Amino acid sequence: MKLNDRNLRTPARLLMALPIAALAFSLAACGGAAVDRPSAEEVSDGLQKVLEDQGMGDALTEPVILCLSEALVDSKVSNESLDAIAKGDSSAQTDEDEGALVQKTITDAAADCATAE
Repeated sequence: MKLNDRNLRTPARLLMALPIAALAFSLAACGGAAVDRPSAEEVSDGLQKVLEDQGMGDALTEPVILCLSEALVDSKVSNESLDAIAKGDSSAQTDEDEGALVQKTITDAAADCATAE
């Protein structure tokens, strides 16, 4: 049985892109005015923007990015941090604990999201 090359590339691409996405979002915002919790689609758009800004716009498929975004929205990551991610704002001020939570959430979701299509 021949394995599909795309199936082999998707987990490898995910593993390559995750550290960049997690690092970028370890800079998620803290403080400021209260904001509503963004949707997974909004977070997905921002995550895609950050990957594009890092030259990795085609590293992950839209379903994988949406899966990671759903994990973030379903997590205990703050509304403010999710809002910064949704805006593609990886330069916002950070709270170290919040950044670690964003990174852990993305990393934990990676295995499940690697097969999202």
